[in-house]
Amino acid sequence: MEAYNNKAIQIMNEVNNVVIGKRVIIGKVLTAILAKGHILLEDYPGVGKTTLALAFSKAMALKHNRLQFTPDVLPTDVLGFHMLTKDGESYQYKPGAIMCNLFLADEINRTSSKTQSALLEVMEEGKVTVDSVTRDVPKPFVVMATQNPIGSIGTQMLPESQLDRFMIRLSMGYPDIKSEINILKHRQSSNPLENVVQVVEADEILRMQNMVEEVYIHDSIYEYITLLVKQTRDNPLVELGVSPRGSLAIMNMVKATAFLSGRDYVIPSDVSYIFKDVAAHRMILRAKARVNNITVDNLLDDILRVVRPPRITSKGSVAEYGDIR
Repeated sequence: MEAYNNKAIQIMNEVNNVVIGKRVIIGKVLTAILAKGHILLEDYPGVGKTTLALAFSKAMALKHNRLQFTPDVLPTDVLGFHMLTKDGESYQYKPGAIMCNLFLADEINRTSSKTQSALLEVMEEGKVTVDSVTRDVPKPFVVMATQNPIGSIGTQMLPESQLDRFMIRLSMGYPDIKSEINILKHRQSSNPLENVVQVVEADEILRMQNMVEEVYIHDSIYEYITLLVKQTRDNPLVELGVSPRGSLAIMNMVKATAFLSGRDYVIPSDVSYIFKDVAAHRMILRAKARVNNITVDNLLDDILRVVRPPRITSKGSVAEYGDIR
């Protein structure tokens, strides 16, 4: 486990050389990848969302495809289609952009709802169905989608059913002054993406994902996750709370967080570390909350304060592990 944990740290270092000053975001993206989840990056243009995805693909030797979503992009562009062969006797499958290890869906909210929904089965099942024929996508498989939170002209909001397919939603934000100075220096003569060193092969990522699945969770941690999720459903200010799929996402993310911290067991702080990233985009507030300027982040902070974490002492204390945070 230690060898693979070191490789995970090397991956983060390589990406951090390109996307400067965003190590926490980089760590959470890698956490989601190892948890077999998909990532939604919601942020302003030009902050490095696409660069982040490309850096990960190079460091992890993942075949990647990028599709710029616009109103005229069709489901066949994503999934592929069957074409009549030259002899006219059979049909041949022409793969869509989704047939890769890392699919970057750029500005996913600028395409039609029909094209957005074409991603649903692939994100959930890892399979593509075209003309009643189902094919597996390559493994590992990750969808990293971006969307711009400002400018609603020509956009189609993602439905709740599709938002729920993303394991986490992250916002990179603008860099601080020191980081932006370093970005300017690094970009003077070359593109840092060209210098990204491959750290692992794709099959090693699969091995790391399998190791994450074996991470131990104490029954009290399961209860802690469940109580947190229940609070999102019972709150009178919440119209739609976290789904059972969201609970599973939290469980998988905390396992990956423990793995990246060099542990084979989960502790309560792993849950609080990723809870808001997994839960926020799965919630819809009632009008009363919006009128009183109460945000989802406010509510989730309150929930984390109200629900007391369990005390785990049988497998060591917080001070005994190396943290990615």
